[in-house]
Amino acid sequence: MKILLTNDDGIEAEGLRHLADWAKTLGEVTIVAPKVQQSAKSHSIEIHRAYEIRRSDLFGGIEAYSLDSTPADCVRVAVLGMKRQFDLVISGVNNGPNLGGDIHYSGTVAACFEAALLGVKSVAFSAAFNSFENAVNNLGRAYAEVQRRNLFAFANIVNVNFPQTGDEILLTRMGPAIYTDDFEFLPDGTVKPNLVCLYRGTRDLGLDTDAVMTGHISITPLSADLTDVSAWERLA
Repeated sequence: MKILLTNDDGIEAEGLRHLADWAKTLGEVTIVAPKVQQSAKSHSIEIHRAYEIRRSDLFGGIEAYSLDSTPADCVRVAVLGMKRQFDLVISGVNNGPNLGGDIHYSGTVAACFEAALLGVKSVAFSAAFNSFENAVNNLGRAYAEVQRRNLFAFANIVNVNFPQTGDEILLTRMGPAIYTDDFEFLPDGTVKPNLVCLYRGTRDLGLDTDAVMTGHISITPLSADLTDVSAWERLA
């Protein structure tokens, strides 16, 4: 199996090293990851300038490149630019969860959306903030559950979140956003976003947010098709 790895924390991120160590047991791995931190860049791509791609020797014998652009561009360059064919794209392991409505801002998950648009199955892995141990210990179990349930027969994108502790795996749907911003207008004419937690603990274990917050591993199938199917069916 030919596997492309990427992330949004940058090519030097700890989570990517853990992911590479595990993914090379599955097949032939290539890495194309952002040169610098790209968190919350969502599905943005660069169309106005040329950007650097450079070979990296950070991963031993794994062919790896740093790209001075976004996670979505990492996938685009690997597939469209380098003319490579991959059986699977894996993004992560992200430093921090990608849950609920916050998924819309995630560069980690956006790489998977780009893969889906290019016809490649993908999975995103995210860990608790600054806590990779539980994720590393359960990467194999989570991926095995994706295979056991044959999720790729139903969805091109699978979003997996690991809690800081806890290893029970739940199939979930996307919950509400767990973060927002309180904007502070500063005297120098700038605006500073200050993170505010919205999570109130509804304990609905069918939601990715509640599952992870209560110590469960969540697996959520996603779709790159943004059609409101319910509206379409009623209108059609």
